[in-house]
Amino acid sequence: MALVCLFAAELIALSIWIDNEVLRSSAGLAGLIHDWGAWTVRLAVAVAFVALIFGESKARGELERISETCSEHGISWTLAGGHFAVMAGFVGLSSRMFVNRTGSANELAVAWILTGLLAIVLAACALVPVSIWKDLIRSTGDGLAFALAAGLMACVLGEFAWKLWGPLSRWTLALVKLMLAPIVPALYVDPAAFSIGTPGFHVEIAPQCSGYEGMGLMLAFSTAWLWFLRREWRFPNALLLAPAGVAAMFVLNAGRIATLILIGNAGAPGIALGGFHSQAGWLAFNGVALVMCAGARRIPWLAHTEAAGEIPETAGRNATAAYLMPFLAILAAAMIARASSGDFEWIYPLRVVAAGAALWYFRGTYKEMNWRIGWTGIAAGVLVFAIWIGLEPLARAHATSAQTAALTAAPAALMNAAASARIAWIIFRILGAVVTVPLAEEIAFRGFLMRRIASSDFESVSLKSFAWVPFLISSAAFGLLHGDRWLAGMIAGMLYALAMIRKGRIGDAVVAHAVTNALVAIWVLAGGNWQLW
Repeated sequence: MALVCLFAAELIALSIWIDNEVLRSSAGLAGLIHDWGAWTVRLAVAVAFVALIFGESKARGELERISETCSEHGISWTLAGGHFAVMAGFVGLSSRMFVNRTGSANELAVAWILTGLLAIVLAACALVPVSIWKDLIRSTGDGLAFALAAGLMACVLGEFAWKLWGPLSRWTLALVKLMLAPIVPALYVDPAAFSIGTPGFHVEIAPQCSGYEGMGLMLAFSTAWLWFLRREWRFPNALLLAPAGVAAMFVLNAGRIATLILIGNAGAPGIALGGFHSQAGWLAFNGVALVMCAGARRIPWLAHTEAAGEIPETAGRNATAAYLMPFLAILAAAMIARASSGDFEWIYPLRVVAAGAALWYFRGTYKEMNWRIGWTGIAAGVLVFAIWIGLEPLARAHATSAQTAALTAAPAALMNAAASARIAWIIFRILGAVVTVPLAEEIAFRGFLMRRIASSDFESVSLKSFAWVPFLISSAAFGLLHGDRWLAGMIAGMLYALAMIRKGRIGDAVVAHAVTNALVAIWVLAGGNWQLW
């Protein structure tokens, strides 16, 4: 997992930075990198993903021995240092090849490829011994050949799938028309322009609005869900869940566009094209996924008897729910609040209420945790605030002065509202930042995720225990939650975790988070730095 996270982070960073188009007119190897570079990366990712799934299954009998060997071996810091040193050289070569364009393109391309491969090998051997790699390759046998074939198939199908954008857009237009015809008397439809609506409000169904992305996401989710719970499903019956989920996403996407048109026609184009347009798709995906997860397993025709219809009685107490539900309640409320908003999220209080209700419901579980606080948590919170403000210019490095000014200014909708509404919103915003968000996120990331990575029986793991892999992965996940401020978020996650580990008290992590957010709130309200909110 640590190796996957390392490679994913480096690949994402390089993909954002490097523009492959600069090699378009190059000849030789550099031209081949332009033509096939992206597909080579996609193939490598697909092969690695398939190999992980099927390799784990074929090597299941040796996993215990492999785990023990890896634990005894630990991390080879010499090889890890070599990896990062080589990566520094790889970044330098990338700068010369893609940014500054200095030196011979083909010679740089050879050095770039060899350096990248060496960095991959060093990282792989730093975290997993060479002997284990040999055993894994030997035990998986023809699984690697299957992974390569599956990866090639995925790339071919991916290229072919681009040709379906047009037909899907036409089918979506037809379905939206079918939904709106009984409701809207004067329906405006232009098949050539993929446009539909009313004389006062109409939209164009672009390829990305055809539902393709949601269908692909649901196909990936349903396939993974069937695989991970393969012992519970009745095959081939359960295979119907994948096309059923994809079909549901297609219909719901058409329903999203139809509802968007109705909202815009009703006099709220800001909400229709703002929050609803961006959030309704995620709401639909989560709805279908939840139905599949919670409902399909209760149907005897799809799942085995012991898994269907008897989950509440046989599963016992769901320890995970108490740790994740407050955080998930915030995410769900945020999607609903944004979907119901135009240029300003007026119903932000829904997040506070949803998280507060989940925290209250599971309050009995939290009594078992140590909620005492000390100076460590407060100091960590102040330090994170200083780091957060210090790194803020990095989050806005690519923004123009006009964009920065727009972000830092107070929202016009809030400033133009009645004083009572403005004060009430700010009070709820502070309550969320200082109370419900620190509680929900620390319980989820430090109380659950960090311990869950360490052991499946996470409640048996002491809050004082420290291991590098859970520490880094949970902090990285916390950083990714904060978007452009991922680096500051990752550092914050580390410091909150250390505050908790020092005395084994979740209270120190929560108070550290609360202090940081309280100082940020003061910074926003006193200094007008609204981009932080």
